[in-house]
Amino acid sequence: MNKVGFFRSIQLKFIIIYILLLLLAVQVIGSFFTQKLEDNLLNNFKDSIHERVELLSYNLEQAFDRERSEEDDGPTLEDEIQQIVQDINTDNIATTVNVISNQSRIIGTNKLNQQEQLGRKVTQTLVQQALFFDLPQKKELWDPEAESHVYVHVEPLIDAEGIAVGVIYFQSSLEEVYDQVEDINRIFLQGSILAISISAIIGILVARTITKPIMEMREQARIMANGDFTQKVNVYGKDEIGQLAETFNDLNSRLKHSYATIEEERRKLSSVLSNMSDGVIATDNSGSITLMNEAAGRLIGENPEEVIGDFLLDVLQLEGKIIDLTELQDSGSMIIDFSDDSPFLVRANFSTVSDDEDEITGFITVISDVTEQEKVEQERRDFVSNVSHELRTPLTTMKSYIEALTDGAWEDKEIAPRFLHVAQNETDRMIRMVNDLLQLSKMDSDELPLHKERTDFVGYFHQVIDRFEMNTPEQITLIREIPKGKSLVWMDKDKMTQVLDNIISNAIKYSPDGGEIRMKLDIKRHYLLVSIEDQGMGIAYDKLEKIFERFYRADKARTRKLGGTGLGLAITKELVEAHHGKIWAKSKEGKGTTILFTLPLMSKKRRDIR
Repeated sequence: MNKVGFFRSIQLKFIIIYILLLLLAVQVIGSFFTQKLEDNLLNNFKDSIHERVELLSYNLEQAFDRERSEEDDGPTLEDEIQQIVQDINTDNIATTVNVISNQSRIIGTNKLNQQEQLGRKVTQTLVQQALFFDLPQKKELWDPEAESHVYVHVEPLIDAEGIAVGVIYFQSSLEEVYDQVEDINRIFLQGSILAISISAIIGILVARTITKPIMEMREQARIMANGDFTQKVNVYGKDEIGQLAETFNDLNSRLKHSYATIEEERRKLSSVLSNMSDGVIATDNSGSITLMNEAAGRLIGENPEEVIGDFLLDVLQLEGKIIDLTELQDSGSMIIDFSDDSPFLVRANFSTVSDDEDEITGFITVISDVTEQEKVEQERRDFVSNVSHELRTPLTTMKSYIEALTDGAWEDKEIAPRFLHVAQNETDRMIRMVNDLLQLSKMDSDELPLHKERTDFVGYFHQVIDRFEMNTPEQITLIREIPKGKSLVWMDKDKMTQVLDNIISNAIKYSPDGGEIRMKLDIKRHYLLVSIEDQGMGIAYDKLEKIFERFYRADKARTRKLGGTGLGLAITKELVEAHHGKIWAKSKEGKGTTILFTLPLMSKKRRDIR
């Protein structure tokens, strides 16, 4: 978060607003005060002039009304008028006082050049109006000679008979008044500047008291944004800002608690997602991936961090199967084939995330590896199919022969025994198959007990081979490669006899006339290795691992002819693994097959136990 400069701060705005309000108030008050002061000074000035004019008018009217004779040695009217005018105290050298007769001629003046003024005819409009209307005339004028404002008061002189005998022309300069007003304005301006300066300082202090808590809350908000809720802002008072600070601290406490709860839930969710064997992919409503756990990354072969923002259908390789994301909601789940060099199937379960208004805000996809599950399911289907097929074949044969016997063949002494012999063989075959299936079922459910005992495998192996030599056709030779001495193993003799019987019987079945069966025993450090090699037709390399599957036959026609059920090697594998050994095969087509298996040797400590 960038620091706010002073010129963009709320503090400067407070100061400017404070100064502008003060300046506006000062200007309004100053304008009102100045106007009223100017009016008051002008009114006082005019009142003073009016008083003087009234006094002068009274004296002059007395002079005009006084009777004079030719023999009277007293002053003349002109001298008396001049004397009265000279006695007027104007207190202003720019004041002009003229007494003008009704013939518009000056008969008295206070001017220094009175000799030039006396007798001069006056044509001013105000003088003519006063003489004509017998009314006083007052007006402010601009005097171009003095280049100043003047106030002119023309007062008519009325004699005892009510006739205007003349006028008093009183003119005084207003510059002193305006100079006073200007001085007052200057003083007021200086005071305003001083007040604004002081107000700016006070405004800064006031603004700081307001903005300091706000700046602290701003800094605290920045700290809270980084996940630190340990600090609190200071509360400086009980006003609105103080209440805001208290509310902010309360918000901090609530956010701290909420953040801790969310963080705990996030850790739980992260732990759950990290430790899930199933993959989880979260997307928004447009299908862009927002979350993927490590399990999902391993299943689809992508880095979870690199696919954030990618389209879900592209990542799951469904762009050709699903066009619109809304179809995911309807599909529920599907199997996705990621097979490349080896089979790899993934089941994807889709669910939607909705808000309170049932609007879809995203999708959750859970994926899991179902390769083995599908393989087991396919094996189960194949197993059911094979069992059905294997049972149907002898049953069909038996049905045909029994129907033939029912139709009268039982009376034929040559055909009836042969048909009954075939039916008996097929019955024995089904019994063997059912017994093998029951044995496999018990081994699958761990219900087949093993009665293990301490056994010398070398002597035991010779006994098994001896038994086969007594019943083996002369055209097949059994070769032994068995070392001398003792090799003790912990095993169930009956079950291991079944293992060797299955392997050696198969070798005899598939060996050609004149063939050899080589039975070899190698003693290793911790285990013994048994190998039984025939010279039969061999098995193709791509089918070699399948011979231990249930009902698998390399040559189905020949196996059925020889009476096999296809379960012998499957049972053999289960029994060897039950003894903690391993079994496998080696073969080349046309050169025979070798079956090998291992059994763990008894430890020295266990050998000493009697």
